[in-house]
Amino acid sequence: MNPSRPRIVVLTSAELGPPPGLGRLQDRAEVQVVDAAGLEQALPGARGLFLWDFFSAALRDAWPAADALEWVHVAAAGVDSLLFDELRDSEVVVTNAHGVFDRPIAEFVLASILAFDKRLHESMRLQREHTWRHRETASVRGSRVLVIGTGGIGREIARLLRAVGAQVRGAGRRAVDDDPDFGVVLRSDALPEHVGWADHVVNATPLTPSTTGLLDAAVFVAMRPGAHVVNIGRGASLVEQDLLEALRAGALGGASLDVLTQEPPDQGSPLWDAPGLVLSAHLSGDVLGWRDTLAEQFLEHAHRWLAGQPFDTVVDTRLGYVPRATPDRSRG
Repeated sequence: MNPSRPRIVVLTSAELGPPPGLGRLQDRAEVQVVDAAGLEQALPGARGLFLWDFFSAALRDAWPAADALEWVHVAAAGVDSLLFDELRDSEVVVTNAHGVFDRPIAEFVLASILAFDKRLHESMRLQREHTWRHRETASVRGSRVLVIGTGGIGREIARLLRAVGAQVRGAGRRAVDDDPDFGVVLRSDALPEHVGWADHVVNATPLTPSTTGLLDAAVFVAMRPGAHVVNIGRGASLVEQDLLEALRAGALGGASLDVLTQEPPDQGSPLWDAPGLVLSAHLSGDVLGWRDTLAEQFLEHAHRWLAGQPFDTVVDTRLGYVPRATPDRSRG
C-alpha cells in the first residue's frame, strides 16, 4: 500500500462481489476489498470504510482495530445494523444511501395500496380457483393514508400519493400543522389516537429504540375496520403476532409487508398463510440498476471526502438517520 494515499476498505461478500467502478479511485486512494473474515486485519490504518455488504455487523467485532477510521459509508438507507455504542461515541462520520431508494419505495407503496383497493390479490386467487366473481373496488382518490416516518422516503411516499388524489397525513417525532409534504404531522408516540382516521397506514420509519414495536395490538385495535397496513421500514417496527391476531379476527382488511423480523421466515411461519397478508422479499427499493446507483453514490462521496469537502448529508448516529437539516461536516 502507498502510505501517501489514504486507504479505503470495502467490505463485501462472496455473493455480492466488489462494487463496480472502484478503479476510478486508484489515482487518489488505496482501495482494499475484503470480506467479513478479513475486516479486522484490514482496518488498522484505514481511514475510510465502505459497507457494500450493508447488512453485515462485522464492524462491531472488528472495531478495536479501527485505529485511524474517519468515515464509514453504508450502501443502505437504514443503518440500524451498523450502529453500536463505540461508533456512536467516536468522531467517525457516517453516511448512507440517502435519497437512492425514496422514489422506488414510494412507487412500491402506491402499488401496494392500488393492489389492495383494486382487489388484485383477490382476483389472482379467484383466477387460480377458476372462479368468475364480480366485485366492487375502492377508489384511491380521496382515500386516507397515514405515513409514519417523515424522512426522505416518507416524504416521497406522501408526494406520490397526493399526486393520485389521496389524503395524506404524517406521523413523526414532533407534531406539525403546516408541513409542506404532509400538511399535518402527528406524534408517532400517540398512534392509537390517530390511526382510526386512515384507510391505509404506512410504516416508513428507521429502526430506533422508539420505533421498535411501534405498530402493536393497541395500534391495530384503534384502526378503522378494514384498514390496510403497509410496512417498508423495518420488520421489528411491527409486532407480527399482534398483526396476525388482528387479521385473523377480521379487524383489518389486509397487510402488505416487505420487511420482516426474520428474513426469510421459516417455512412453517404463520405469516405465509395469514388471511389478507401479502409478503414480498425486502425488495421495495431494488429497481433495476440499484446496485450501480449505490456504487456511484459511494464514488461521489469518496471524491468529496478525498477533496476535503463536506458531505451533503450525514447520519446522526444518536438518532439513527439523516435529519432533514444536517449541518455540513467534513472529515477531520
